[in-house]
Parts: sequence; C-alpha cells; structure tokens
Amino acid sequence: MTALSREELMSRLVTTLHETFEIPVERITPRAKLYEELDIDSIDAVDLIVRMKPLLGGRRMSPDAFKQVRTVQDVVDALYALLNDAPEQKAS
Repeated sequence: MTALSREELMSRLVTTLHETFEIPVERITPRAKLYEELDIDSIDAVDLIVRMKPLLGGRRMSPDAFKQVRTVQDVVDALYALLNDAPEQKAS
C-alpha cells in the first residue's frame, strides 16, 4: 500500500469532517483548532479516529498520539507519521 501524502490526508480529513460533522469546508484549515474552532468534543474525536482508520492500512494509532492533537494539521501530521512509520512528533 502506498502511503498517502500530507495533501491527500488533508483532503480526506476535510471531507470526513465536513460529511460527518457538517462543518463548512471553508472553516477546515490546517490551523483550525479542533475543539475551540470546529466544536469537536472528545466523543467526536473518537468518531473521527474511527472514520480515519481505513486510511491506516491496519496500523493502530496510540491514544497518546491523539492527546497531543490540537489542530487539523496535527491530525494530518499524526496520521502521516503513522503511515510512514516515523516517530510521532508533538506539534510545536
């Protein structure tokens, strides 16, 4: 399975956020804060992880990785790192 690029992951994440949570696409930017700006709560975050799971090709993301996620870009970076077997990195 070919790993997805960051751009492909962002595109799929935007689609998922829009279709699942009815968030207007124009609000879903890399810097958008999931909880404060997009009104994603902890239950929604779990649902988002479940919906992104097919992109992971059987890999599992540790719950700790998502504790560090604050923005849309953080989600993309965490997924990208997992898909490319890179160490998960904190957003700065």
